[in-house]
Amino acid sequence: MNQPRNVIRYINAAHVIDHMFMLIFPAAVLGMGQTFGLDFARMIGLSLGGFIAFGACSLPAGWLGDRWSRRSMMLLFFFGIGAASIFTGLSSTVPMLTLGLTLIGVFAAIYHPVGTAMLVSYARNRGREIGINGMWGNLGVAFSALVTGFLVAQFGWRSAFILPGAVSILLGVLFAWQVREEPIPLQPHVKPRSASGQQISMVMVFGVLALVTATGGVVFNATTMTYPKLFQERLHEWLASPQLLGVIVSLAYAFGAVAQLSIGRMLDRMSLKWPFVVLTLCQAPLLFGLAYVDGLSVMVLGAALMFVVFGQVTVNDAMVAHFVAPQWQSRIFALRYCLSFGASATAIPLIAFVEPRQGFAGLYLILGGFAALTFVAALVFPRTPARQPAGQVA
Repeated sequence: MNQPRNVIRYINAAHVIDHMFMLIFPAAVLGMGQTFGLDFARMIGLSLGGFIAFGACSLPAGWLGDRWSRRSMMLLFFFGIGAASIFTGLSSTVPMLTLGLTLIGVFAAIYHPVGTAMLVSYARNRGREIGINGMWGNLGVAFSALVTGFLVAQFGWRSAFILPGAVSILLGVLFAWQVREEPIPLQPHVKPRSASGQQISMVMVFGVLALVTATGGVVFNATTMTYPKLFQERLHEWLASPQLLGVIVSLAYAFGAVAQLSIGRMLDRMSLKWPFVVLTLCQAPLLFGLAYVDGLSVMVLGAALMFVVFGQVTVNDAMVAHFVAPQWQSRIFALRYCLSFGASATAIPLIAFVEPRQGFAGLYLILGGFAALTFVAALVFPRTPARQPAGQVA
């Protein structure tokens, strides 16, 4: 069996699981309030520990991926997140539910530093494979709304956690059987240069990456967490069931999959700077629009926003893949995702504080300010060659 293609298939499947499991709760929460006796804002607050763990635990996960075994860490991911999801589905009290959601975040933290580094080390055309992988992650976001809406309506909210958890454990068994351990390749340090031949400042590269990772993390998490309720409020006359809401939200998320696939292919042929600038330029106006529009316009602007937000995620991952040597990638991806998911965790209290007082209009205006900062950072990012070799930082 072709080891690289086989590994990439499982890494893509893991990306679906990672994003889907982190967003099962926001999609299921609309049907869980009666069980636990809490309103939407207080229920959403229970997921804060999971999102903090999603960021913080990526640091030890990345270190273990580089120093111990990426394959073993991915096995821990499949089995751990599956068991945590099943535990969450069996929760009967608020503390149990909070613990389950936190454990999902702990094991979900493994994927991005370890899985992305594993993908990059096996990929031939990195931009293309990062884009395809991002597309699968986006489909995980879409499936969170679609599958959860269906399971909640047909079998109750517990099934939305238990059944996907069982699927993850099954995939872990297959991964253990079909993927063998291989050493991480070593590459020497090569000083990166811009398209004009000048040496690129790595302080500048990682400074920009740090800023856009933080601001983009807040926008990404706040929008994906609130889309189900935003659409329910603004499209109420269209929605007769949780399944229909799930379909509509999933269609909006699906545009992000299109972005990641197309942007990924572009990154193999052009500088990282120009897709970066265009994608970030569009975010603030779309968020300002979503603050006020109603009816079908919510679907149009919501889909467009997912396109540019997920497209930017692909560019951010390509930065690390282009500038960092394989033996360091898990740790650098860990730092990136620790910052991203750590910043995105602030979206939970932001939603809980702003939405009851200012509604989604106030929330999305604040998010538009974060997006404007992201665009400023993109403007100062250096112009790289169209095909930047890997292994720029040792």
